[in-house]
Amino acid sequence: MTILSSVSPGVALLITFGIVAGMLATRGMDVVMARLPEGETPPFVASGVLTEQNPDSAPKRLAAVVHHAAGWLTGPLYVTLLLLVGNVLGDGVVTYLLTAVVLLVLMVGFFAVVVLPRPGLARQRVRTITRDWAVSAAAYLLVLVPLVAGAAGVLSGL
Repeated sequence: MTILSSVSPGVALLITFGIVAGMLATRGMDVVMARLPEGETPPFVASGVLTEQNPDSAPKRLAAVVHHAAGWLTGPLYVTLLLLVGNVLGDGVVTYLLTAVVLLVLMVGFFAVVVLPRPGLARQRVRTITRDWAVSAAAYLLVLVPLVAGAAGVLSGL
């Protein structure tokens, strides 16, 4: 027996739905990012790191691609973490919320500690970018978590 043959179809469907939920959550995040002073900067920071350019001159298309690909793939990451936490805590609101908090810490921590320090931006700007990224990541999760919870409820009935 292989690992894949022991995974229920519901789990595979939920992980797949995580991509769709990630796409929708990314669109919701985009609305919030557009309203924050440095909200649209994080994709350009990532693009700048990949191309070794200042975020202000980083490629716009690459910034969009990196931002959306990361958002789409964070959905299945949330589902995977949810399944792991659910194996320990069981099914319930606490599991969804704790998983969301863990993912928020990972999203903000990775960006603030690994990605953001590389371009050498001014300290005040870094603080603003980090704050705006945390707000944007929280908005992402406010869209993602209910979508995944709804899908999990539907799939558990199959």
